[in-house]
Amino acid sequence: MVLGGLVNKEIVNLLNHHGGRAVGLTGKDGALIRARKIHLSKVTAEAQAPEIIDLGHVGEVEWIDPSVVDMLVRGNFIPVIAPIGVGEDGGSYNINADLVASKMAQVLGAEKLILLTNTRGVLGRDGTLLTGLSVQEVESLIVDGTIYGGMIPKVRCALDALQGGVKSVHIIDGRVEHAVLLELFTDSGIGTLLSG
Repeated sequence: MVLGGLVNKEIVNLLNHHGGRAVGLTGKDGALIRARKIHLSKVTAEAQAPEIIDLGHVGEVEWIDPSVVDMLVRGNFIPVIAPIGVGEDGGSYNINADLVASKMAQVLGAEKLILLTNTRGVLGRDGTLLTGLSVQEVESLIVDGTIYGGMIPKVRCALDALQGGVKSVHIIDGRVEHAVLLELFTDSGIGTLLSG
C-alpha cells in the first residue's frame, strides 16, 4: 500500500505539478510484472539439508509485459511503476525496485538505465567516487570487498541490465539538484558510470 499508493502517487503528483504527464501504476496493473515468490535456502549447522525460509510477500521478476508502458509512452505519458508484481495465484509480491528497473530497461530496449540512490555512487576504499567501470572491474571490486553491503544488489542489477543489452548504467545521488542533467550533460558527470 505504501509503494503502490502513497509513494507512487506522490511521485506522480510532483511530476504532474512540474509540467509532466505522469500515470502511476503497479506491476499488477495490466499484468505488467509477473512475479514469483522468493524462498531462500539456508544451511544451518544443526541440519544436513537446507532450511527453506519463507520471505512472505517478497518476489522476483518472472517476466514483464511492456504493452502497458508502450501504450503510455506512445500517448506522451510518463509511467511511474511501483515494484509490485502479481503472482500466478493473483497475489501481490514486493520486488526490489532496482531489479524491476533493470528488467524493465532490458525489455524496453533502453540505451541507458539511471539508478538514483542516496550516495554519490560506487565508492573506492578511500571514499573516492569510482566511475567509468567495466563489468570486469565491478566484479573485482565485489570480490575484494570494495563494493559491499547495500551497494551489491544495486550493482548486480546494473550488471544484469548491461548483460541484457542496456549500453550503460549510471548510479547517481538523487539528493543532488539536477543530478540527471549533471550526469548526462557534463564531461565529468557526478556519479558512477558502468558500461558493458
